[in-house]
Amino acid sequence: MKRNFDEWLLTFTHSIANYKYYIDFEKVHRNVDLIKVELNILNSLIGSKNIEEDFEKLLRKYPEILKCIPLLLAVRANEIYCQDENGGYLFKFDFAKYPPNSHVYYEKYKYFMRETGLFDLLQNHIINNLVDYATGVETGLDSNGRKNRGGHLMEDVVERFIQKAGFKKNETYFKEMYLQQIEEKWKLDMSFISNKNQSTKRFDFVIKTDNCIYGIETNFYASGGSKLNETARSYKMIAEEAKNVVGFEFVWFTDGMGWISARNNLKETFDIMDNIYNIADMESGIMQEVFK
Repeated sequence: MKRNFDEWLLTFTHSIANYKYYIDFEKVHRNVDLIKVELNILNSLIGSKNIEEDFEKLLRKYPEILKCIPLLLAVRANEIYCQDENGGYLFKFDFAKYPPNSHVYYEKYKYFMRETGLFDLLQNHIINNLVDYATGVETGLDSNGRKNRGGHLMEDVVERFIQKAGFKKNETYFKEMYLQQIEEKWKLDMSFISNKNQSTKRFDFVIKTDNCIYGIETNFYASGGSKLNETARSYKMIAEEAKNVVGFEFVWFTDGMGWISARNNLKETFDIMDNIYNIADMESGIMQEVFK
């Protein structure tokens, strides 16, 4: 029975964010623990009356404190390039590769600490403990990872339903398989989709039943944008091409309120594609109906 697109769209959900989506505190604490000793060494500079001299003494005795410094500026890098009226310099914080070896070296890094404001941060008691400060910085940096975590949330949702339907990983379902791998494993001619082996298309999941091989894509869009229209057009083309592959079907699981603004493109794909579903469909047992 042909489904009604408008009714189907009404069942889309606003969010699939789980409790770990917002901040991965395990990762935050793990990253801070890696430099906790060095941060505690730097704590001795807090409130120092002769901070430049004390910093140089620390750096001479404990060059490993360098690896903490980028994080204090909310930077994930071992090198930072800075430029001002006195010229440019590439500061390297991997102390194992670039150990201190000259008076100029110490002057450069004191200049860096002064000009970036880190000496002021430490000397004037703006903070009380660098471990706590670094934990806060890591928390902020980890919030930038929400986009990546969000991209995997829909995959996780779909995989749970695949498993609930009775499929076993690496036996009857597989993650992240390329067209070439599908061809080699099951001797299917995927050239209609691969543009005669010119494409490196990869499916999020592949399910193997006694009757068919299913290539599955998953995504969730909480907000709109040009990417949604591009995705809908791309999957429409794959769906049409897949019809030429004997023993293979393309299935798309998508959801999210972002599709409201891109409904026309989604409807075009919906109208020509039998196997397009959302989370409500999965909750209603669509897996057992489709993958027989």
